[in-house]
Amino acid sequence: MTRTLDIGALRSLAAIGDHGGFHRAAAALGISQSAVSQHVRRLERTLGHALVERSGRGIRFTATGELALAEARRVLAAHDEALVRLGVTEPAEAGYLIGSTEHVAEGVLPAITRTVTSQLPGRTVRFRLDRGGRLHEALDEGALDAAVFIGDSGGRSGEVAGGVPLSWFAAPDWDTPDPAMPVPLVAIDGPCVLRDRALTALRAGGRRVTVIAEAAQLAGVIGAVRGGLGVALLADHGPPPPGLVRLRDLPAVPPEPLYLRYRVGAPEQLTGALRSALDNLAPRL
Repeated sequence: MTRTLDIGALRSLAAIGDHGGFHRAAAALGISQSAVSQHVRRLERTLGHALVERSGRGIRFTATGELALAEARRVLAAHDEALVRLGVTEPAEAGYLIGSTEHVAEGVLPAITRTVTSQLPGRTVRFRLDRGGRLHEALDEGALDAAVFIGDSGGRSGEVAGGVPLSWFAAPDWDTPDPAMPVPLVAIDGPCVLRDRALTALRAGGRRVTVIAEAAQLAGVIGAVRGGLGVALLADHGPPPPGLVRLRDLPAVPPEPLYLRYRVGAPEQLTGALRSALDNLAPRL
């Protein structure tokens, strides 16, 4: 039996990888989430392996899925270039794909968009939100042009671009437990730098702590805290997330270093624009 990879299904798979989930992929492609799911199932039937699996409240690619994702990007690039050469479509607008961990996205991505589009006219900027480890893998493969992140770089080189302020957040009616009682912590499932920083700070401050809830994505953490399950240590970008307030009666945590990393061969005009965008955003360390 001849097996054929459907271009539409490959585009959905690539969008899941670029945007971090089925819902975001559907929004980016302008199709329904059920259509994205059907595309993935079609690819899984063709390849005979599962490509995506649940991880907590989020998803992750299987080993075969990671291989399929890399091949999908190569096939799509060749396909789209062929359409341009044949005169079917116009060349895509030149642009950059920037990765970011969720914790810093709200604070830095708008500034990156403004600065890059201002300093590099005619260039568009797209973003991929993901866990740090996956961003580093994408940079290693050349699938991203650059990434901003906090936490361990896995031994890879990256430049410090400032610091991200950190604060404790809880629901407005949440009361900090008595010192004799453990602090219920809500955090992203490990490995996560803010989870580690929260646990270390509370224990160093003489507080016992219990991870009362964990989520695969930042939205899940904020939702659990808003529901009153516990407290979370989050990047403090300005106004608190809707439905949350800052807490002042837990141990203070210093800013977390903000790193900037580029793919091999990234153009100097992009690196300069990113440095300019981040230079005055976060407190210097």
